[in-house]
Amino acid sequence: MKRVVLGLLAATAMSVSAFAADDKPAVIYDLGGKFDKSFNEAAFNGAEKYTADSGVKYREFEIQNEAQREQALRKFASDGNSPIVIAGFSAAAAIEKVAAEFPDTKFVIIDAEVDKPNVRSVVFNDNEGSYLVGVIAAKSSKTGTVSFIGGMDVPLIRNFGCGYVGGVKATNPDAKVIQNMTGDTPAAWNDPAKGGEIAKSQIDQGSDVIFAAAGGTGIGVLQTAADADKLAIGVDSNQNGLHPGKVLTSMLKRVDVATYNAFKDAADGKFTPGVNVLGVKEGGVDYAVDENNAKLMTDDVKKAVEAAKADIISGKIKVHSYFSDNACPYK
Repeated sequence: MKRVVLGLLAATAMSVSAFAADDKPAVIYDLGGKFDKSFNEAAFNGAEKYTADSGVKYREFEIQNEAQREQALRKFASDGNSPIVIAGFSAAAAIEKVAAEFPDTKFVIIDAEVDKPNVRSVVFNDNEGSYLVGVIAAKSSKTGTVSFIGGMDVPLIRNFGCGYVGGVKATNPDAKVIQNMTGDTPAAWNDPAKGGEIAKSQIDQGSDVIFAAAGGTGIGVLQTAADADKLAIGVDSNQNGLHPGKVLTSMLKRVDVATYNAFKDAADGKFTPGVNVLGVKEGGVDYAVDENNAKLMTDDVKKAVEAAKADIISGKIKVHSYFSDNACPYK
């Protein structure tokens, strides 16, 4: 009996060791860098948490140009890394090509859908989270004018803007919402100076709450708003602490959870391909409250946004998706 037990223990130790050896996750960040305080950094935080919890290290790469997406995917796959998480909708074509070349490698793309048997596509109902912060903006504005600054002018960011306008207008039909995009190239994700210029222009037009969904560009928006004693709303990661008392809230997009779950599911043998849609109901998007903005989130504001959140979860409120018709009905 003793010999059998020892044999089982040895077999278990060997299988765990072999399993750990197969656990070789990797993450590829989108343009803007992993420390953008926003989208990419959320992916980084998820990867870091996985390492902290499991002790398994991951590989990472920050692309500097469009061509490097496919190059990095192929390099990691060739080296035996799996799963490979890549952040950003712009990687769709590259991952579709490389996933077909490496059918035994698990891939995860965030913010786009790729129909391959070894690809998990994680998409978020950004319109729902943006609706919530729109409610907060409308309840907090003193001028009745709020604004939105997007990064690259693409449907994904239009979806953010549309949801935001929906939340504002549902709360204050007479509110004015100013909208601007930073640009139409990937450089729009990492231009804090231009973000600051657009924010100043919006403030000059009366906006006292600015929501930035613009990656690293948003850092300039938050800085300019704080300097002008106005309020800003962060995105993707919790940006409340960047300017305590000046960031009204942040629209949380749980890219960190999507990254962590991809790594852990693969390690546990529970990885599934297909499309994962994460909205308010699934905890994929939300708004942030912490010690940095607690005084800004009055009882009146919290009551309004929690009511909206409950109605989205129940289905009473259906936030329009820009993707459905490339249009936004909220005026």
